[in-house]
Amino acid sequence: MHVLVTGGAGFIGSHLVDRLVSEKHWVTVVDDLSTGSRGNVHPKVTFLKVDIRNLRDLEQAVLNALPDVISHHAGQASLRQSVKFPGYDAHVNIVGSVNLIRLAAKYRVRHFIYSSSGGAVYGEPRELPVSEDHPTNPCSPYGLAKLTVERYLELYRQLEGLRCTVLRYPNVFGPRQDPAGEAGVVAIFSEQMLRGERPVIFGKGNKTRDYVYVDDIVDANIRVMQAGGDRRVYNLGSGREVSDYEIFTRVREAVGVDVEPRYELKRPGEITRICLSYEKAKAELGWEPRCSLVDGVQKAVAFYRDKLVAENVARESKPSGAGDA
Repeated sequence: MHVLVTGGAGFIGSHLVDRLVSEKHWVTVVDDLSTGSRGNVHPKVTFLKVDIRNLRDLEQAVLNALPDVISHHAGQASLRQSVKFPGYDAHVNIVGSVNLIRLAAKYRVRHFIYSSSGGAVYGEPRELPVSEDHPTNPCSPYGLAKLTVERYLELYRQLEGLRCTVLRYPNVFGPRQDPAGEAGVVAIFSEQMLRGERPVIFGKGNKTRDYVYVDDIVDANIRVMQAGGDRRVYNLGSGREVSDYEIFTRVREAVGVDVEPRYELKRPGEITRICLSYEKAKAELGWEPRCSLVDGVQKAVAFYRDKLVAENVARESKPSGAGDA
């Protein structure tokens, strides 16, 4: 099977690409490297530096690949930036995605898999855990954009017969997540504590999210590709609320430091509580999260510890004055 992965140089996308390569699939990665890293891309795949907003370049990439499946992970992923710059968020996450959907329909791609957000499309939940039939009521431009693309997919399914699956992600965490972003709180806390810094919790520490380790999210994607379904929406969660302070303590335990957080005001657009039911994914895909929060955090912290050591070694081995103007 030939799979085109947008955002394949990013966090989740690169892990998916590695798994696809290990299972002997052909893979083409499309990424503009605005947030992803070329170093994350598996050496055995075809890499194309393309911005999904550029329809001409994107069409050439799809035409060259002629994939059986498109797995769409590219996008603007910062809720805070979406509130601050809603036009930019819409241009990347809606216009770029619609470009890709149109091309998937035009070139008769067999299956389009879209990474949406279970933490953003539902808004403040009426009951927990949230199932797929819960009303959608986004509280941020990011969530609204994700939901809008879901609606475009349904429209193109009706108009063009495009087979599609929507995966509504929880808070995904693990190695390669960018600590410079806002969504990867495990990565952010890990690097801050490893550097001897005091992390910030926005709010009182009692906001809750649903955390799933990246390998489990990749497994769900693979199962969807194998199932080849159509018009399916799946929540990928653990069904358990985890507070900001619990995440802080789990990371603190894994790092092995004695530190307390600083607290700042809750940010606009953030919901207070969320966790996602995975019963539908379990029943139809045989999927459920397998990596525990404790084990996943330990794996993530080990990655960032090794990364920090490598950075320090590279800094110390740099010749004196190298790179100075």
